[in-house]
Amino acid sequence: MSSLSLADVYRARQRLAGRAAHTPLVASPSLSAHAGAPVYLKLETVQPTGSFKLRGATNAVAQLAETGVTRVVTASTGNHGRALAYAARALGIEAAVCMSSLVPRNKVDAVAALGARVVIAGRSQDDAQIEAQRLASEEGYAFVPPFDDARVIAGQATIALEVLEALPDAATLVVPLSGGGLFSGVAFAAKAIRPSIAAIGVSMARGAAMHASLAAGQPIEVEEVPTLADSLGGGIGLDNRHTFSLTRALADDVILLDEPSIARGIVHAYRQERLVVEGAGAVGIAALLDGRIAGAERAEEQGGPIVVLISGANIDMAVHRRIISET
Repeated sequence: MSSLSLADVYRARQRLAGRAAHTPLVASPSLSAHAGAPVYLKLETVQPTGSFKLRGATNAVAQLAETGVTRVVTASTGNHGRALAYAARALGIEAAVCMSSLVPRNKVDAVAALGARVVIAGRSQDDAQIEAQRLASEEGYAFVPPFDDARVIAGQATIALEVLEALPDAATLVVPLSGGGLFSGVAFAAKAIRPSIAAIGVSMARGAAMHASLAAGQPIEVEEVPTLADSLGGGIGLDNRHTFSLTRALADDVILLDEPSIARGIVHAYRQERLVVEGAGAVGIAALLDGRIAGAERAEEQGGPIVVLISGANIDMAVHRRIISET
């Protein structure tokens, strides 16, 4: 398993001070009634870049800046690239972001608007990763992985500190799961502080690479296909060093959702919670609505709340309007 420590997480929080938001934790009466247990939403949607990714990117870039690095590059499905571009600009560092042709146009434009060099490469996250590593080796950029990096994981883990400081009796965490940087960081820090807490990962059924890798017992390649939860797309890397082992050790359950369920989560967030969220940000809500969270019964028995991490708001608004009108 990774050598990540709780001390790394607290140091990451110090680096994030003034650079990333301490996000709200709000009660959801509608989901609480549905689950039969108190439900709270952790709103990473209010980060300056619209997603949790700012935490990990900022922690990584800040550490690199301390060593004199002046150029950084990454591969991204959109949100990490936007976060890296934001963090790099704040620290006076040049950034390049490689993305596949599957990344929605609104996310590509958001990265470019922050002054980063945008490179479109191939039709998968793996293709974008290859191009980012080429830029690192041939053009002198420092590569910042989107998830499989101890600095990035520690940054994402700061979410758990905020959750448990605000809600010490939290019984279940429901966390979007893709490459595992968010899930493994949050689950690691939460269980280090409160060992009894349950950590449940949620992903889409279409191309869930971490779920398939866990089932296979090792990282494997999975075809990346279009999904409403586009931020959860991409592989975990066959040479995965951190997130596969952390997720395997820390996940109490992994749930897969079909596309109609994800759409219902987006609609519920808008109509009941007054939130605009992207598909990846809606999967926890969708899992609760589908009655898929086994931890709900455990939380009710323990008298402890369920915390659903709402990871991002960066949905194409034309897509959002279509989903709201059709669902």
